[in-house]
Amino acid sequence: MLDYALLDALASVVRTGSFERAARQIGVTPSAISQRVKLLEERVGSVLVIRGQPCKGTEAGLRLARHAEEVALLERTLTQDMGREAIDGRMPTIRIAVNADSLATWFVAAMAAAPDCLFDLVLDDQEHSAEWLRRGEVRAAVSGSDASVQGCDCRPLGALRYIATASPDFVAHWFADGVTAQNLARAPALTFNTKDMLQARWIEAHVGEGIVPPTHWLPSSQAFVDATLAGLGWGLNPERLVSDAIATGRLVPLLANATYDVPLYWHWSRSVASALRPLNEAVSETARAMLRPPHAVGI
Repeated sequence: MLDYALLDALASVVRTGSFERAARQIGVTPSAISQRVKLLEERVGSVLVIRGQPCKGTEAGLRLARHAEEVALLERTLTQDMGREAIDGRMPTIRIAVNADSLATWFVAAMAAAPDCLFDLVLDDQEHSAEWLRRGEVRAAVSGSDASVQGCDCRPLGALRYIATASPDFVAHWFADGVTAQNLARAPALTFNTKDMLQARWIEAHVGEGIVPPTHWLPSSQAFVDATLAGLGWGLNPERLVSDAIATGRLVPLLANATYDVPLYWHWSRSVASALRPLNEAVSETARAMLRPPHAVGI
């Protein structure tokens, strides 16, 4: 049987990256945290924490820390169902994989609508976020795929609409004679990271295949918008982030009526489904209010 006081100490060290911060979080001394982690390592026969700045969990340590967080979620739900307050008064942490554009446009509102829990977000492309669930590293994920994940349930959320935009000066310089395959092959584009295929798919859908534009790499949703406004390049931005700039003429769509919708799905682990129920409801309600309806998804 695992000692959950020891697991709690391990999870706090992994989460905070420090024995001192973990001690303050739990309310004991750093020496006590160190002793608990050492005792747990002796019991399982494996190193669980790589000491350093910051401290990091080993593969075994991370697995045990995730187990501890799952138990904390289940215990919180149990105490609530019994009409009691959590013994230590601490809020459980929910680890979620989410794409950057969802975080920048609608997901924070969903988090705010789910009180009494803490969030640990992992950012990844919507086409890869479900992999975190498959590896058991998160409890829920916003994904661009409805492909089933073992041990998880899934529901459609709606679509995040994108518009290919650029500054008026950029369009005048690079697309004076129209958005053609030749011009797109020369005009600098903006790309979030190597997993970002939005620009390539928009080009294939609206212009043609085989066009690979030169690109700037900008792994930030807000930097994407700022770079577009500054005339650094063109890129697909979430409609919610650029609608005001388009309305005031600071940005212009590259092509009229050439939006690109990315369908999004919410996956969550069945093992903690009861604990995630308030968050599931908050995510669904927020998505219904801020995303395009699932049946309206299209290019």
